Amino acid sequence: MFNVITLFWAVCLICMINMARYFSSLRALLSILRQSDPMLYQSVDGNGFFTTNSQFNKQIRLVRYINSQSYINHHDPDVVLLCERLRKQFILMELLFGVGVVCLITIVV
Repeated sequence: MFNVITLFWAVCLICMINMARYFSSLRALLSILRQSDPMLYQSVDGNGFFTTNSQFNKQIRLVRYINSQSYINHHDPDVVLLCERLRKQFILMELLFGVGVVCLITIVV
C-alpha cells in the first residue's frame, strides 16, 4: 500500500518541475513572437510579460490565444509548435494540480 503523503509530495515536486518547463517554453515563445509576429508580441505585453508591472489582461490574452488554438493558422511553424507544446504542458499541469488537490483532501480526511 502506498502512502498518500509521499504521493502528495511527489506530485508537488513534479508540478514544480513542470511549471519551470512551462515558464521556459513561454519565454521561448515570446522570443520567437518578437521576431515573427511583432503585433501579437505587443498585444500580449511581450516586453513586460514577466515583470511585476505587467498587465494581467494582456497575459490572459496569450493564455486564451493558446487555449482556443488560434495559433493553428499562424504563418510561422515554430510558433505553432511552441503553442501546441505550451497547451499540452498547461493541460498536464491542470491534471497534476487536480491529483495534488485530491491527495490533499485524502490527507485531511
